[in-house]
Amino acid sequence: MRRRALLAAPLLAAPGLARAQEAFPNRPLRLVIPFTPAGTTDLTGRLAAEHLARRLGQPVVVENRAGAGGNVGAEFVARSEPDGYTLLLTTIGTGAINFAVYGERMPYKPQDLAAVGLLIRVPNVLMVPPDLPVRNIAELVALAKSRPGGLNYGTAGIGSSPHVCMALFGLMTGAPMTHVAYRGSAPMLTELMAGRVEAGMDNIPSALTFIRDGKLRALATTGAKRSAVLPDVPTLDEAGVTGFEATAWFGVLAPAGTPRPVLAKLGAATDATARDPDFRARMAGFGAELPALTPDGGSSPESFEAFLAAERTKWIDVARRSGAKVE
Repeated sequence: MRRRALLAAPLLAAPGLARAQEAFPNRPLRLVIPFTPAGTTDLTGRLAAEHLARRLGQPVVVENRAGAGGNVGAEFVARSEPDGYTLLLTTIGTGAINFAVYGERMPYKPQDLAAVGLLIRVPNVLMVPPDLPVRNIAELVALAKSRPGGLNYGTAGIGSSPHVCMALFGLMTGAPMTHVAYRGSAPMLTELMAGRVEAGMDNIPSALTFIRDGKLRALATTGAKRSAVLPDVPTLDEAGVTGFEATAWFGVLAPAGTPRPVLAKLGAATDATARDPDFRARMAGFGAELPALTPDGGSSPESFEAFLAAERTKWIDVARRSGAKVE
């Protein structure tokens, strides 16, 4: 009798588990943003949390857990209960680049997190001070090659999306350029406007006001097409760096082991958020683009998982070839 009861236990538990998943969510969720408040990541996460709450019928509480290029917050989610109630607002860093530049020092593995969906992509922009005697990418590359030691360029930090984008730019053009890492976008942009570094790359939202005010000259953006907020600025591909495409991006991940039905519900809510007219309008204001991972322009857990794998492969190769890494 005892043996039969033990064998029956999983069968009895299965309907209860199914009902729990059907009822998901029945309490508030938590969205961990792995960076400090303010900035593009925080803005995206907080707006996404509002929209996810409406679609899931439960509050989505934002929690900032910053440190180690986003690894602190990402590891926290990776170690959380895989029930769908703790989620990560992932960036290109925590989802792909950090595996390239931190190497064996990474505190979690790709398989520790499950894909939910992609929210937006945000191109970067390559800029110079107005008094630098270059007006296009060809002239920048020529100037770098003409100077002993090349040019210096600034970014928001080692391992950031702009850093690895510039590493890829150097590989594709052969332009000798030395990285100067700052602690965030604000100090880098300040130094760039003052001419203390000769070039810089950053997410479009951080630099847009300075470009529009004429304090910085935008040479090219990094997306597959021109940015709607910088329509007169060519892409790097258009500017002669054929095949160049790289964008920062933001999406949602959950702990590995989260039940597939729960991931499906979260994925549908994330996809609906990315398509929402209000969300799109507010994100488009600083150059964000739709996910476009599925044929109809959205995303799904499966398409986001494939995207993550491709991004990790791409940036691990760039880091290996360029030597970009966090010491």
